[in-house]
Amino acid sequence: MTAKVHLLKLSVGSESVEGLRDWQTRRSGQRKDGRYFHITRMWPKREAELLDGGSIYWVIQRVIQARQRITALEEIHGEDGIRRCAIFLDPEIVRVEAVPRRPFQGWRYLDPKDAPRDLAPARQGEQDLPPELVAALSEIGVR
Repeated sequence: MTAKVHLLKLSVGSESVEGLRDWQTRRSGQRKDGRYFHITRMWPKREAELLDGGSIYWVIQRVIQARQRITALEEIHGEDGIRRCAIFLDPEIVRVEAVPRRPFQGWRYLDPKDAPRDLAPARQGEQDLPPELVAALSEIGVR
């Protein structure tokens, strides 16, 4: 029996949740059959746990701000012939409670008990606050 686990990943270059959404829907060439995927060099060893309802939690401007459910892992090969992992993501980006996070390389596993809670449905459509304000509010436990 598997237990769910998540991934924690920096959204490099994103200034906001809206910027992440824009990248995935309009500017990224990372699509297969209309589905967006994130590419990583390392194949997650805990694949079954990720596919048991796991999500990628996105760190944007040093704050965990959103998540996307992982729908599949597929092997792809780049033009250089190197094997990589395509992490296919649900198109819905769910905002979560803001939690500060220091920068790190690659991705990390995130235990469900340590994952930020989803924001209430009424708050999902909120406009992004400036990243500095989100970080400051999360540091004092607000948001």
